[in-house]
Amino acid sequence: MNKSPELILAIESSCDETSVAVVKDGHEILSNIVASQIKSHQRFGGVVPEVASRHHVEQITLCLREALAEAQVTPAELSAVAVTYGPGLVGSLLIGLSAAKAFAWAHGLPLIPVNHMAGHIYAARFVAPLEFPLMALLVSGGHTELVYMKADGEYEIIGQTRDDAAGEAYDKVGRVLGLAYPSGKEIDQLAHEGEDVFHFPRAMINEGYFDFSFSGLKSAFINLVHNGEQRGETYSKVDLAASFQASVCDVLITKTLRALKEYPVKQLIVAGGVAANQGLRAGLTQALAESDLTTELLIPPLRLCGDNGAMIGAAAHVQLQKGDFADLSLNADPSLSFPEMA
Repeated sequence: MNKSPELILAIESSCDETSVAVVKDGHEILSNIVASQIKSHQRFGGVVPEVASRHHVEQITLCLREALAEAQVTPAELSAVAVTYGPGLVGSLLIGLSAAKAFAWAHGLPLIPVNHMAGHIYAARFVAPLEFPLMALLVSGGHTELVYMKADGEYEIIGQTRDDAAGEAYDKVGRVLGLAYPSGKEIDQLAHEGEDVFHFPRAMINEGYFDFSFSGLKSAFINLVHNGEQRGETYSKVDLAASFQASVCDVLITKTLRALKEYPVKQLIVAGGVAANQGLRAGLTQALAESDLTTELLIPPLRLCGDNGAMIGAAAHVQLQKGDFADLSLNADPSLSFPEMA
């Protein structure tokens, strides 16, 4: 008798993307629908929570229907419903949660609560099976963390940002450069045309611990540009971008390699929106190749670096195996963090 495949309907709505996916057996994407709101937020220079919530209301049922249709799956064939319940914008999270709970209740399916950041890590399962212990470098708009994992579902944060996350710094620097939101991709492109002529500070790069700080870099960049403007001087945009990115990548790469030497692991996962950065990808690839480490580097494809339902489905697969379910009282937790390890 053939065993039915595990099919998880996964919903992600933590920020400004409404996404619904159907994931088979934790590693095969049958559908991954993403409705982006970037154009709606560009005129504000960042995500406006109320606007984001309204867009989620408009898109969530459409994404649900499209995800099921593209996957050619009926509700009766599903094994569970997974949903992001934090961290993120509380209004946005509540839209996805409401849809997931209603769908799960209507079809008698178990509900799986997923940490958004765990989803980013598990996006790597679509590249290769995860081998433990592993290290994850999480770099996104709101998070910069080094996470050590001894086994599935076990997270130990060994380093994190003390102020601005890397992605936040990119967006703030982008505004100073006059770039449209989100500016990370454009800064990355400009950086490849310029040189590191300004030598911005590399905060805490030589410290023995693994925490990060990008607020000083952001301030140094803004002060340089504003002081230049007051003196009537202009600087090369490509050199500014290159100098800024060199500082970010140097810190991330140096700290990560030091962590890999202190915590020997089989794999390094780079995840989150900033994992799409070509400078960081190339820099880490080169640094690992030139080191004496045998760590395998896993970086999700570009389409899975941003927020998406498929990554939530991949993380939910592990929780389904463990019977980690929630009831219909599940609420949004906008400040959710990884549980403290004993």
